[in-house]
Amino acid sequence: MLEVLYQDEDLVAIDKPAGLLVHPSALDAHEERTALQLLRNQLGERLWPLHRLDKATSGVLLFARNAEAARRWGMAYDAGEVRKAYLALVRGWPAERGEIDYPLAKDPELPSEGQARLPAVTRYQRVATFEWPFAVDGRHPTSRYALVQVEPLTGRRHQIRRHFKHIAHPLVGDTTHGKGAHNRAVARHLGLDRLWLHAAWVELPGMPRIAAACGPEWSALSPA
Repeated sequence: MLEVLYQDEDLVAIDKPAGLLVHPSALDAHEERTALQLLRNQLGERLWPLHRLDKATSGVLLFARNAEAARRWGMAYDAGEVRKAYLALVRGWPAERGEIDYPLAKDPELPSEGQARLPAVTRYQRVATFEWPFAVDGRHPTSRYALVQVEPLTGRRHQIRRHFKHIAHPLVGDTTHGKGAHNRAVARHLGLDRLWLHAAWVELPGMPRIAAACGPEWSALSPA
């Protein structure tokens, strides 16, 4: 059963576990188990996803409970009126805070060359740094990583993952935009192979913040 974080007559929010699709996708056509279908069965009603999270991302996921609410909240998303924050583990130690303003191609599944680039802005703040006792590239006996809180100000697909790749601090566990050697080394060190990206909270206009606590696997990344 999915954990319901919030619900009213128009909206329901769940804590999506990592590894669960939001809805059926041609990119993962063999996968029949989705958050949309599980929640529809759980609540016994039709639902409309308000946004997407990647299959490997955990955290707050919102659904409208009627078509009018889907239209209204969808307009709020399109207008940039919805605030949201994520936690991510990245390679290296980025600046304590920063803003990544870098246009992105619309479809990350296709080559960027020839595609129109759309405005994309991401703000971040470093929460904690780690220096772990293993070597990845042979030049250093230890490896550095950082926990960051991220606020995407636009909603491009894979925006956080692509933006942190752009500044040479890719997300750990990202098999598309990350570094395989670091992914494998951290998986061995922490005993878990996952994309380290969690949707921590969402704020809709005029609504209370809806938050999802990190799973127990994130305890190894708690600030000292």
